[in-house]
Amino acid sequence: MLTVTRKDKRTRVAAATFIIATVLLVAALLSGCAQDGTGSGEGTEAEVAQTSLVGHDASVVGSGLPALVDLGSDTCVPCKMMEPVLEELASELDGRLHVIFINTNEDRSAGGRYGIRVIPTQIFFAPDGSELFRHQGFLSLEDILAKWSELGYEFGNAGEDTTGDAAGEA
Repeated sequence: MLTVTRKDKRTRVAAATFIIATVLLVAALLSGCAQDGTGSGEGTEAEVAQTSLVGHDASVVGSGLPALVDLGSDTCVPCKMMEPVLEELASELDGRLHVIFINTNEDRSAGGRYGIRVIPTQIFFAPDGSELFRHQGFLSLEDILAKWSELGYEFGNAGEDTTGDAAGEA
């Protein structure tokens, strides 16, 4: 005959609690995936443009240009420090580099899709969509450009045309 001890009961209760918590977490994540992630529409144009990319990042990555995907939130200090860096990159390297910000508070499934554990995380993608490098934490504009250079992509100083096309110069 099998006897059930107090320890066994506590183990079963703990297991049941874990299962319920897991089911609730999965349900919360799935309901977050159903949202369009466009936000309220308030804020600056850059904020709206960044927010509107949530959920649409896969169509930009691998579309012929290298891409920098930054996963973060609007509540984390290092993530907020990344905002002006990303805005400058997006502005100055428009047409040469896709810059994508994914707010993990709005797109809760992004962490799983990209396998991140810490925010902010920056992921560097080749034009074909293959991952080249990832970094966790704040990364300055200079460090981002240096990493792209190390990976074989020369953007020069932000705002400077470094296409190497001498024929088009006056």
